This record gives sequence, C-alpha cells and structure tokens, in this order.
Amino acid sequence: MIRDCRKGKIDLILTKSVARFARNTVDSLNYVRQLKAQGIGVYFEEQNIDSLKTDSEMLIGFHSVMAQAESENISANVRWGIQQRMKSGTFAFRYNILGYKKGENGEPEIVPEEAEIIREIYNLFLDGNSLDQIKAYLEDRHIKTARGNSVWEKHAIQNILTNERYTGDMLLQKTFTENCLTKKVKKNRGEMAKYLVVNNHPAIIEKDMFKLVQMEMARRSNKRVKSDKSITGKGKHSGKFALTDLLICGECGSAYRRRTWAKNGKSKKMWRCMSRLEHGTEFCPHSISVEETKLYDAIHRAMRKVTEQKDAMDLIMAGLSYAVTGDDEVLNVGAIEQEIKALTETMKSYVAIMASTEGDRERYKADIQTIQKKITALRGQLETAKAVIASSEKVNAEIERLKKRFENIDNIFDLPDELILRKMVEYIRVMSEGKIIITFKGGMQIEENL
Repeated sequence: MIRDCRKGKIDLILTKSVARFARNTVDSLNYVRQLKAQGIGVYFEEQNIDSLKTDSEMLIGFHSVMAQAESENISANVRWGIQQRMKSGTFAFRYNILGYKKGENGEPEIVPEEAEIIREIYNLFLDGNSLDQIKAYLEDRHIKTARGNSVWEKHAIQNILTNERYTGDMLLQKTFTENCLTKKVKKNRGEMAKYLVVNNHPAIIEKDMFKLVQMEMARRSNKRVKSDKSITGKGKHSGKFALTDLLICGECGSAYRRRTWAKNGKSKKMWRCMSRLEHGTEFCPHSISVEETKLYDAIHRAMRKVTEQKDAMDLIMAGLSYAVTGDDEVLNVGAIEQEIKALTETMKSYVAIMASTEGDRERYKADIQTIQKKITALRGQLETAKAVIASSEKVNAEIERLKKRFENIDNIFDLPDELILRKMVEYIRVMSEGKIIITFKGGMQIEENL
C-alpha cells in the first residue's frame, strides 16, 4: 500500500482505528508524516482523526502509544503461556523434521523409511565423512529433504546431527523473539531459560551415538590449521582421504598432503610434507615424498603384524572402545595395561638384582612390595574398566562390526571410507630414513620400511 501511495495511485487511506494502522508508535508517526508530505491523508474512523489536519499528530501519537502498549501486553501474555507449557512439558511437538509424523493418537510416531535415512547420516558422519560427502551421498540416491527437495543444504545435515529430538528429548526455547516490535528471532545464549523434556517421544538415535557425534563435531571444529596460507586460522576436516588427518611429517610435524604427479602421460599419487610444499627446503629440508601405493603397502604390513599379536590387539581394542564411547574409564584400559606391564618389568629387575648381589636386600623387598600393591590396585581398575566395556551393547556391537571387517584385511584399503584405518590408527609419522612409525589407539607403535 505504501508503495502504491509513493507511485501516486492512492489519494486517501481509510482505516478502522490507529491500532489497525500500526502498533508501533514510531512506525505509525513515521508513515503518517511520509504520506502527509505527499498530500495523502489517513482517516481513522474509530477515533475520527484526519491526518491532514494540523492538530491530528498529537492525537495519532497518543492512540499509537495505547496500541503499542496493548500489543506488548498481548505478546507478554502469549509468551508467558508458551513458557508455562514448556515448564510443564506439554509444549506441542513440531513436525518440521525428517523421521516423524503425527500418529493416530496425536502423539509423534516414527516414519521407518525416514528414520533409516537419519541413522545413515549419523553413521556416515561417525565413519569420518564430511558434510559435503554426506550431501553427495544423499543426492546421488535421490533422497528427499523434510520439505521434499532433492538438493540438500549442508546446514540442514548439520541440524539433523545436532537435533536432540532424534534422541527422544526436546530442548525448548533454543531461540526467542527479541520483542513484539522488531520481531527479530535470536539464538538463546543464556538470555532466557531453556527447558529439557526427557523421553518425550520415541527415539531414532541412541543417546550414546548422539553424544559421540557432538564430540566428533567439536573435534572437527577445533582442528589445528594445517597450512600457513590459511585465512581463518582454523583447520578444515577432510573426509575424502583418511590419511589427510593421520599422516604427519616426522621432521617438522606438518601434515602431509596428497598430490598428483604427472610425467610422460602417466600419473601417480604422492604424499608430501605441506611445509615443504609451501616453503621449499627452507623449513623442512629432509622430508621425503611417498608414493601412495607404497605407503598403503607399509601400513598393510604393519596392521597384519598387529593382528598376529594378542596383546597389541587388546590395547588397540581398548583404544577403539574409547573411540566408540568417549568414556574416560574405557580409555584407561590401554594405559592401565601398559602401566602394569612396565611395573612388572621393574619388579623383575629388582628380583634379579636381589639374586645377584648382597646389597640392601630389605630396601629392594620394600620396593617390590610397593610395586605389587600398585599392580594389584591397577588390576582392580582394569577389571572395572573391562566390565564397563562388556556391559555396553553399543561398544560390543561396534567392535564386532570392525572385527568382521578386520578379518578380511587383504581388502581393507579397497574400502571407500577406510573405516578400519580411521578407527584403529592415532597418527602416522613419515621419517626421512624411508620408514613410517604408526601409532595405534592405545599407544602401541610399529615401525615399517616403505
């Protein structure tokens, strides 16, 4: 209407009351003045006010203040009612997300086909895929969004991965309207109370898995910068190649980057120290380039050696359990076993010294008794930690799934997501002597020639 007035299409505006024209005093007076400057009057029937008359502005301002006060009062009452429903846990479920529909009894009901999509998105993310890769996966399979679109936005995938409603809970008042005048919606960062309704509806995602996803998301968002040419100063997660996050230079500590070398019409994939690529030999003169096939062959040999050692596999599986649960108690399994092993070796050396010398045997006996007490205490902690793992169906299911894939180790690196490598290896150092040192979950290291 205001646009038409500016174009000269309207000569007079008839309005029932000031409250129907605007409930914001500033807007009301501002538009009345604009229209009056163009010779266009506004007539308010209920108050019998004509804006073109000289004494009208004060009356319009007075009634506008009354209208704004009424609007604010209504808004406050509505907000209070909403907050009371949030407090009591009776706030209505919003069916604006994939995976749920309104059931016959009026309660949220899981849509099985859509729930499988949600679970697949969570599994893809935990297997190391980036948001771009998940987006491509969904679009290649012509999977529709909640609004029926074929094109997925990355923020929509991120919203799925961070939405607690998929665990059966509802966190209310995550956003709020600043006021009834600007109607600006803001993210609630502590300005107002939030309300968590637990077990409000059927869950699609287990809470353990949801917790893992949040931890992984936090880890990715806090990755250290790899390139000195980075503008933001933050690292970026890449799910395309597992080695991008695992391979580091043993000389300068920089990450390795995958490059393609082409010569005489032939190309090969190489991995190169990023510091050497960006600055030449000035900062990292001794780092080496590694052909991808040789690198994978060396990793393959190392992992074969690991599978043949029961103690090594126990340590790795302990680390793997922590990767699945994020539980500090589970993390201690690998560290505890290593500490027990070190204390046992120390005790054996003391026994050997006592057998071969006539020195202060009482002091060695006291040391041995102290070590034995430590070992006994550590074994108790170890049993507790193992019991935590054994009682977790989630951990056991994940480990069994990885073990089955581990059985076919000859084809491990044919897998597109390289799941085993991501789950079992902490990092790999490339040394200038033409060898790599692989550090597995749990702290075990294996050295292998390229």
